[in-house]
Amino acid sequence: MERIKLIWDFRGPTAIPTAKHHVIHLKEFVKAEGLQHTICDIQKVSEMNCSAYLVVEKEHMDRLREQLKPHRGQVFSD
Repeated sequence: MERIKLIWDFRGPTAIPTAKHHVIHLKEFVKAEGLQHTICDIQKVSEMNCSAYLVVEKEHMDRLREQLKPHRGQVFSD
């Protein structure tokens, strides 16, 4: 199963709390859409740079990219 990591980048003094808050909404979306085999979390680069991400099966990528407007994406490997 190939999976894709959809990523939202946040910068500045509120990067970390903003990314954490974004993950809350991503988890709500995943539940409402009934998506399975997902991962939602943050990746802290520094105090001023943090990303929220959602890992989904590749088959959902096009639809979710249109709905959620991530800043970027990449192939996810465990």
